[in-house]
Amino acid sequence: MPADLGALIADLSAETAWLHQIIDPLAAGDWQRMTPAAGWTIGDQVSHLAYFDEMAVTAATDPDAFALARDQSVATGDTPDTIAARYRRLTPAELRDWFSRARGELLTAFSRLDPSARVPWFGPAMSVAAALTARLMETWAHGQDIADSVGAHREPTGQLRHVAHIGVGARPFSYAAHGLDPPVEPVRVELVGPAGELWTWGPPDAHDRVTGPALDFCLLVTQRRHRADTAVVAAGSGAEVWLSIAQAFAGPPGAGRVPGQFSRPA
Repeated sequence: MPADLGALIADLSAETAWLHQIIDPLAAGDWQRMTPAAGWTIGDQVSHLAYFDEMAVTAATDPDAFALARDQSVATGDTPDTIAARYRRLTPAELRDWFSRARGELLTAFSRLDPSARVPWFGPAMSVAAALTARLMETWAHGQDIADSVGAHREPTGQLRHVAHIGVGARPFSYAAHGLDPPVEPVRVELVGPAGELWTWGPPDAHDRVTGPALDFCLLVTQRRHRADTAVVAAGSGAEVWLSIAQAFAGPPGAGRVPGQFSRPA
């Protein structure tokens, strides 16, 4: 069954609107406030989203141009940190406008595509639907850093299912990112959504299991919370190892968060 692109775009639009509610009223000085991501300010978080939105649009509309830009980025040794540093000259107003424009172009460009079409990326090529889901996950994760830095609270929504889905699907990549061979044994994942609904992945009879609140799982796989500060439970050695290295994002493993840095979500 093909992905519902309209529903995905609506969910990404809702996540974008929530982020604007946080960043639009910020005073100019607040954009220099440090976030839980070491060395990153609120401005860095926003520029990161805008930059990769633009790259995603290029990937979807001009694959050759994207491949050239990607190869140049790799050749010059670009990292998320060096990219963030490149845009620290921009004012808060410029950053806000850039993100708004880039996100609008992303939503427009992707709404015209076949959800099953493949688009290139920095790792393996993805379907249009998967690429949009990845942008939603990134928006949610970086939005969490911003929310944590200003003390904002957001109610969990059904959009978390997209984040959880990427987190489950990225299990093999989590091993590869640590130089480990992905296991062949499956894991059963059972998460309780915000409305009390059960979200499941994997065979019901799998020996290894991961259970807990969907919000906690999403915070864990995006490395916005240390596992000790979540209510996610692993049963089986395979599940234990996975949760110790889980990451829903591309690129090298992040530093994550330290135990006790945050209280468990209510």
